Amino acid sequence: MFSRIKKFWWLGLVIFLVGLASYCVFEAYWIKVENITYQKDVPVAFSGYKIVYLSDIHYGPFFSDERLSEVVEQVNGLRPDLILLGGDYIFDKTNQIEPVFRGLSQLKAKDGVFAVLGNHDHWEDPDISWKFMREAGIVALDNKATWIARGEEKIRLGGVGDWWNDKVDFEPTIADTTKDDLVILLSHNPDVAELEDSGLIDLILSGHTHAGQVTLFGQWGVIPSFYGQKYRQAWAKAQEADVYVSRGVGNTLLPLRFGARPEITVLTLEN
Repeated sequence: MFSRIKKFWWLGLVIFLVGLASYCVFEAYWIKVENITYQKDVPVAFSGYKIVYLSDIHYGPFFSDERLSEVVEQVNGLRPDLILLGGDYIFDKTNQIEPVFRGLSQLKAKDGVFAVLGNHDHWEDPDISWKFMREAGIVALDNKATWIARGEEKIRLGGVGDWWNDKVDFEPTIADTTKDDLVILLSHNPDVAELEDSGLIDLILSGHTHAGQVTLFGQWGVIPSFYGQKYRQAWAKAQEADVYVSRGVGNTLLPLRFGARPEITVLTLEN
């Protein structure tokens, strides 16, 4: 009797583990469109302005051309005014750079596509990444900035280099801005938010953490951050700026997620 109970206990455990692993693979592909809004310093002309933010694709063994095409089609179907890309486009090989940007070249938005690089992009070859980014019609914002205009009103859009591998320079973003301007900054790593204290940057969009990727039921995960769980996902507050951390759409190490569904972020500005 005891041996039969022991046998079925092990069988139950095996079934549970197989089911759990299967779900983790399923969740890694179960993209959620996360709708968020932002109101601070939004000009009237930008009320209803739609920004789609995409981060941490990690094109490679777990993110195929077909999957990339599906994501691009989904993003374009959202009819964004602006598309922002938050870095880590590749998994681990230089030869992944050209095909990922070939796929991303199909992104369409009224005011264009802007991007910064992430740590994985720097670990392989940032110069090649910037080259294919330009060829794809994507504007690099690493330590650069621009104005986006609607009639006589405008918002400031800037970016910084990757915190682990590049210079982080806020000055191009905040130059010629006032506290009344809406200033949005792209930074792959959310930790840089703790360095910015000018009070001129309103919103920082980041990724990098994957929300822990495999978490304790969505409440805790291993985060590559000096600030523990603070920048695991979604909204956080730095010294001055609001920070939104995307869970990303791809994966590292293994094609698994648990309690951290991949994310396409739709940020709508509201006056």
